[in-house]
Amino acid sequence: MDRLRDRVFPVIAILLVIVAAWYAFAVYMNAPFQRDLDRRAGLTPGTVEFIGKTLSQPKPTMPAPHQVAQNFFENTFLRKVTSARSLVYHSWVTLSSTLLGFTFGTALGILIAVGIVHVIALDRSLMPWIIASQTIPILAVAPMIIVVLAAIGITGLIPKALISTYLSFFPVAVGMVKGLRSPDLMHLDLMHTYNASASQTFWKLRVPASVPFLFASMKVAVAASLVGAIVGELPTGAVAGIGAKLLAGSYYSQTIEMWAALVAGSVVAALLVVLVGFVGRVVERSMGGRPA
Repeated sequence: MDRLRDRVFPVIAILLVIVAAWYAFAVYMNAPFQRDLDRRAGLTPGTVEFIGKTLSQPKPTMPAPHQVAQNFFENTFLRKVTSARSLVYHSWVTLSSTLLGFTFGTALGILIAVGIVHVIALDRSLMPWIIASQTIPILAVAPMIIVVLAAIGITGLIPKALISTYLSFFPVAVGMVKGLRSPDLMHLDLMHTYNASASQTFWKLRVPASVPFLFASMKVAVAASLVGAIVGELPTGAVAGIGAKLLAGSYYSQTIEMWAALVAGSVVAALLVVLVGFVGRVVERSMGGRPA
């Protein structure tokens, strides 16, 4: 009970601070437009009434938390899943490309890590290029990927998944390299003493030692994959997905819709990270690891 309290109370305290700051910034950001509306209407509201108006504008510069929460609740729980306004529908569209890109990225990252650990030339030549690839803004890469693939007739899910792959393979590759190199020299010498082959050392020592590093990096990768899927929806003119929801909201100044879509993306990312962490704990326990 004390452990639960120590974990929950700090999170709740931080959330309350964030919500309070959010309300303060919403009043500050919406105040100029509300003053202009009151001046044109010849109104002189009191302080409390003025603050209430700034927090209830239909298209505010910065929506208040309760506006976003109301929109999120309505478009998540009160609409059919198949509705074009349902955040569940848009989240599923984005999730499909996220999971595909995450799968590609995880597989690519593991393959690259295995090659780097076992081939010295790859360690010296490939790793710097991998690091350099992540310095290129994804907003610059995404349109090029979309255009090139569309020119050869590849559209739909695959281009968005490849953008997710581009963002998700890097943390997996770095984490797996660290994990595969984590066994102590004493353990490696022991395997050499047992006359173990390179493949036996890999599967019986390096792979088990890399599992915690793998799942820790996969938590980062799955969140990055979701970001890639959302970014990939922006230049494609997609009509569904969280990215498409954000784009439509920006066209029509529907800031409340945009913030609700951002919250939906955050919820999806949190659920994916929790799921990866849960799978990681199950795998570690099945391999004989002790619970933390």
